[in-house]
Amino acid sequence: MKLAVCNEFFEGWKIEKVFNYAAEIGCDGVEIAPFTLAQSVTRISSSRRRNIRKAAEKAGVEIVGLHWLLASPAGMYLTHPDKAIRKKTQDYIKALIHFCGDLGAKVMIHGSPAQRNIQKGWDREECWKYAVDIFANCTKEMAKNDVTYCIEALTTKETNILTSISEALRMVADVNHPNFQTMVDTKAAAAENKPHVDVIAEAGKAMRHVHVNDPNLRGPGFGDLQFASILRALKDRHYDGYVSVEVFNFKPDAETIAARSIGYLKGILEGLEA
Repeated sequence: MKLAVCNEFFEGWKIEKVFNYAAEIGCDGVEIAPFTLAQSVTRISSSRRRNIRKAAEKAGVEIVGLHWLLASPAGMYLTHPDKAIRKKTQDYIKALIHFCGDLGAKVMIHGSPAQRNIQKGWDREECWKYAVDIFANCTKEMAKNDVTYCIEALTTKETNILTSISEALRMVADVNHPNFQTMVDTKAAAAENKPHVDVIAEAGKAMRHVHVNDPNLRGPGFGDLQFASILRALKDRHYDGYVSVEVFNFKPDAETIAARSIGYLKGILEGLEA
């Protein structure tokens, strides 16, 4: 089990500085939100991609993967009835997959609730099929770049489709490709009518990534959610992927969020090893 921080809460920081600070506090990796680097990854040159990868290697951390995939550019929509909009979205997802591969990263986390919500008057099953088709049409790029693309279950406060791990697993089954899987987000899982341990068990082998955050939108250890049983469940399942700190409340500051969250998680993991 490896620990990482997501970079978007390091507002205004160059990615090289994030890599260095992550290494300083004992992280194994950094997870990147592409919109923090450029409005569109198509604007990031090959040389810049190489330099980002080299900067992570120099700092001694891995680039874990990408998340917040469709936050920019504008106009992306996974479930839209308009074929042209879906084609534009599919093409950009392919560009993101190639970007992920160029960075040497291995996972992509698809949340982006605003770009998948089913609008009034849209047919739910048709929208579901649109999403399946987009992902299925990107699986060759996923395999070619050795990237595992993970659909993320979110809460009903954020979206009205893919709001449980069972729905995420249905999407995984419908796309039916080894490079398309799911993940567990602890904030989202807290909204399910079952303990986190059961959500992790239900996700099973399809779980290829974990986001850790408190339902209060802050980092682990900053709220009431107890993470010992969550990390124990991951350890018992021999999970050897990344556990990434993702927050939505960026106070008090990036250093405090990252250092305290990682310190809290390390303390639990050390206790589990004792």
